[in-house]
Amino acid sequence: MAIGTRSARAEATRARIVGAAAPLFVELGYLDTTTTALAKAAGVAVQTLYLSFGSKAAVLEAVLDADAQDHRSGWRPGAAADGPGELRSYVEATAAEVARRHPLDAVLRAAAADPEPAELLDRSRRAALAAHARVVDELADRPGFTTEVSLQRATEMLDALLSPEVYGRLVVGHGWTVPDWSDWAARHLVADLFPAGAPGPSGAPGTLGA
Repeated sequence: MAIGTRSARAEATRARIVGAAAPLFVELGYLDTTTTALAKAAGVAVQTLYLSFGSKAAVLEAVLDADAQDHRSGWRPGAAADGPGELRSYVEATAAEVARRHPLDAVLRAAAADPEPAELLDRSRRAALAAHARVVDELADRPGFTTEVSLQRATEMLDALLSPEVYGRLVVGHGWTVPDWSDWAARHLVADLFPAGAPGPSGAPGTLGA
């Protein structure tokens, strides 16, 4: 068998395992998803799963990586004409992405008692913080950006208000809609980072739930 053909078959097997693993992790959770169940769902032998990934944690990592590749953020710099509008568009896009990714994030957080998933969770949090930092760098060049808040603090504010944990508390726990959460976060962030006459997300100060 040609090397290229063998490599293509190996990649196809990995993709099949990843595709089968994602819904299984969400349904059963990381701890209750066994390698036997993963192999059965993918239609491969357990030995094949280990040869392809090496461990259950590596399968979860591949699932998270594939999800990130398949669903890149729809936000791009220059999405709005002014700084507050740019910030609101980023908040809206990020809130939608956090909501979409919540089932897998919940799996990862619940598995974090184990060292390997804990490292994946830490990597995910660091990646989110880096993404927020890049956006803050863009926003800092816009007219009206505050001089009262450091770029590091501004990054941490985005990281807190747009975190999966806040999504879980407000949307999952208290029944807010994703737009409720997004609008609330945007109002607070715009008020702090573009304080000169910052309006609500609809163009005027608003009241959540009104």
